[in-house]
Amino acid sequence: MQKVLLLVFIATAYTAFAVPVAEPEKEHEYSRYIQMPDGEGVMHTVDLEAEPDMELLDEISRDPANNLYLLYTRRNQIVSQTLVMNDANSITRSNFNANRPTVIIAHGWLSNQFTSTNYIIRNAYLRKSDVNVIVLDWRRLAASDYVTATRGVPAVGRGLGQFLNFLNRVTGAAFNSMHIVGFSLGAHLVGNAGRELGGRAARVTALDPAGPLWNYNSNRVNSNDGIYVEAIHTDGGSSAGALGIGMNVANADFYPNGGVSQPGCSTNLCNHNRAVEFFAASVTYNHFVGRQCSNSIQVSTNTCRGNELRMGNDDLRKTGSGMYRLDTGRTYPY
Repeated sequence: MQKVLLLVFIATAYTAFAVPVAEPEKEHEYSRYIQMPDGEGVMHTVDLEAEPDMELLDEISRDPANNLYLLYTRRNQIVSQTLVMNDANSITRSNFNANRPTVIIAHGWLSNQFTSTNYIIRNAYLRKSDVNVIVLDWRRLAASDYVTATRGVPAVGRGLGQFLNFLNRVTGAAFNSMHIVGFSLGAHLVGNAGRELGGRAARVTALDPAGPLWNYNSNRVNSNDGIYVEAIHTDGGSSAGALGIGMNVANADFYPNGGVSQPGCSTNLCNHNRAVEFFAASVTYNHFVGRQCSNSIQVSTNTCRGNELRMGNDDLRKTGSGMYRLDTGRTYPY
């Protein structure tokens, strides 16, 4: 009898430890008052229970064209050309080339077309290859308080999706040649844009998607928003100051250096911004190689031994799924 019990115990232990099972996602709880950065790195106190500006939200919802779409190409790398929704001439007279890939960049909260996120990614792409880069300036909503901006992100995302539909109708630019990239709040915005396109965009890349007010939010970026959806998490974790969502939201979720703190950084803001810098570096060098992990413990203990998948890059045919860990250096190109 004792031998039977011993065998049962051994079999149970083997099952528990030999077959890794992904852990359930852990939702991070935020205090009512938190510190959030603007596009210049200045921290602002945010009341997560503040009443949203319903008048502004109504305006944003009624007018999806209430944003700027700014085109950069190798023929105009510094000065943009403005593309206007429902104005075909603004597109046909521009340098937009439907035969080239199109990259769309969406900034985060309290930011605009001049925020560093945009030109860091734009310059990486235009130095690498001949593409269309469209910067979405959604400052009308992004300049509002954080609660209002969060509430309006889905509408702006849908507006971006409608604009890309219009671009497709006017020029024939294929959805499978489009890569939509967003940072922080912009990461959830591009998810909604991809959803508006029925998940037909080649890629959606979420750079450290914002955490506050998004843990339980059905409008957050998800794996159905594009043919391939990728998230790069750099400031997750359970600390009170974490700015990123720090949980799986995509087809492939990358956690560089564990996804909580980054080498060379001493603040949450620095960790958060590294997602942009990592992605831009990956477009240039395609040098980040992640190892697939079975659970979040492997991510945090750096014991992932699964398949390899490169983080970031500009490959429009990229595929993959799961969660991945990789280590980087302290300075560019990391």
